[in-house]
Parts: sequence; C-alpha cells; structure tokens
Amino acid sequence: METEKNITANQELDMDAYARMLSLADFLREPAIRSAIKALKLPSGSRGLDVGCGIGHHTLWLTEAVAPAGHVTGLDLSPELLAHARELANKSSLSEQVSFQEGDMNKLPFDDDTFDWVWSADTIWIGPREKGCPAEDPLPLVKELARVVKPGGSVAILFWSSQKLLPGYPLLEARLNTTSPAIAPFTNGMKPEFHFLCTLGWLRDACLEDLAGYTFVTDVHAPLSEGIRSALTATFRMFWGEAQSEVTQEDWAEFERICQPESQDFILNRPDYYAFLTYSLFRGKVVK
Repeated sequence: METEKNITANQELDMDAYARMLSLADFLREPAIRSAIKALKLPSGSRGLDVGCGIGHHTLWLTEAVAPAGHVTGLDLSPELLAHARELANKSSLSEQVSFQEGDMNKLPFDDDTFDWVWSADTIWIGPREKGCPAEDPLPLVKELARVVKPGGSVAILFWSSQKLLPGYPLLEARLNTTSPAIAPFTNGMKPEFHFLCTLGWLRDACLEDLAGYTFVTDVHAPLSEGIRSALTATFRMFWGEAQSEVTQEDWAEFERICQPESQDFILNRPDYYAFLTYSLFRGKVVK
C-alpha cells in the first residue's frame, strides 16, 4: 500500500506531466490562439480574467494585447498549475501586468462587474461531475462568467474544435475520432445543445447580445521542428492513446505503426507531412 507521502509525490509527478503536455499543446496551437485574441480587439489598458488559465500561456498572450496599462488575472483550481504559471510570468517582461489566483469557475471569487472582459479556453466541459467535468449544464457557468464582467464588456469562450493530423489515412482518422477519448467530454446520450459548437446558444440563454463565432486555424508542414514533432506526438496520445478498446485490432495496429516515434513508418517522418487544427471562438456582450 502506498504511503501518503508516495501518493502525494505521484500526484505531483502527474501534475508536472500534465503541465508539460499543456506546454506542448500551447506550442502547437499558439498561432490559432493568438489569432483569436487579436480578433477580440481587447481595449488597450483594459482589465480581464482568464478562467482556467492552466500554466499561464494564454494569460500572458492576453496581457500582451492590453499592455502596457492593462492587467489580466489568471484563475485556476490547481495550485500546481498556478505555480507553473507564476514561474512563467516571472520570467517574462509582463510580471507587473499579470496576477494569478486559485479559485473555482463555478463560483468566481470576484465581485460583480469587476472586469472589462472574461476569456475561457477549453474549460467549460459539460458532463457528469464524476467524470471530472466542471458542470452538468453550461448555462450557470456562462452566467457566472458574465456576472463578473462590466456592462458592455465581453465574454469570450474558446474551444479546440477540429483537427486533421493523419494525412493519407482518412478512414483510420475518422474511426479514431469516433472513440470516447476523441469526442470527450461529449458522450453518447448527451443533449445536442450541450455540445461545445452550440456555445452561441449558451451565450444567448445567458442574455448576452451581439453574439458572434469565428474559427481559426493552425497548420504545420514538413520539415517539422523538434518542438512541433514533440507537440504532435503528444497530441496523438492525447486524442487517441486510450482508444484501443473501441477500435478493431487492425485499426489499432495501424495507429501504432504510423503514430509511434520508434516506428520506421512514423507519419511525422514523411517529407510531405501536412496537418491542421482549428479553434472556434464564441463571444457575446454583457448587458445588465
């Protein structure tokens, strides 16, 4: 039986591994995220909140958009991830314009009308609480985001919305994308309006106005840098690494043949490799 000390050490290792995965993902998706931030046209000098900030990359990119007089607060439930975020901020030139706070997105630790805008990326996952989702219904969460925004300010919600990562293997990729890990947190039987691409409906039901949605793309092609190769390899694992029980043995063998770095057929070694991913942004104006 593990001692309490060993359990704590394992949890810390897991969080460090998760932080490394987030860093790789941010490296891959940075162009799309920065394009989304640019499209928001955040007012210079404004004060914003990044809900579910994780290791803080988005927080810093948002801060760049409102610098030099603006300020962004990053909020996350994980003290371990916040430690990574603070370390990252302290190494930047924006340490005075950014701060981080531990807190629950279901009950934000801020007064009404505190911020000029709120941003939340890949955090409003809907599903059973026992599965690790923050809520079973998106509307209370969206209303809570809107609560802390001043009248006339905006709520911006962003999701990773699609990807094409296995060029030359469209049938395999399509089958992998039907598995539970790839479509999570959406599950069979969930209400269609709870799918993240229905976010404009969530914003409408929360009484926001001037609703809009946009999609941004990041694409990569050979020759790939080591950073991009690492990020894509981690993405393969993130999307499909637990899909073995939901595909045929033939499909799983094919996946391992082309998606394992040690394989002589590793797809990232192809001189014609090309892939893309998209992020979809939904925003609305707060009217009170």
